[in-house]
Amino acid sequence: METTTVNTFQNNLKSFVEQVVNQHIPLRVIRRTGSDFVVMSAEDWERDQETLYVLQNTSLMRQIADSSVTHNTGTGYSPTTEQLNAITRI
Repeated sequence: METTTVNTFQNNLKSFVEQVVNQHIPLRVIRRTGSDFVVMSAEDWERDQETLYVLQNTSLMRQIADSSVTHNTGTGYSPTTEQLNAITRI
């Protein structure tokens, strides 16, 4: 995460916003009072919120773990060629 001061952030607001949105790198803005803040794109914030939701949901995490086991052992569901064609519309 890059860091800048509040004054530099204010003076270069447009370029910092473009950088945060286009490069998907959050920016930490340091204030003299010590109460820093972080600027990030809305897209990145929403992604992080979805990730936190999944990580905090024990049922979803259990499903992911079970799916990983069936995938690694090759015992998961395998659709027929006809079903795959229907899904992919071939």
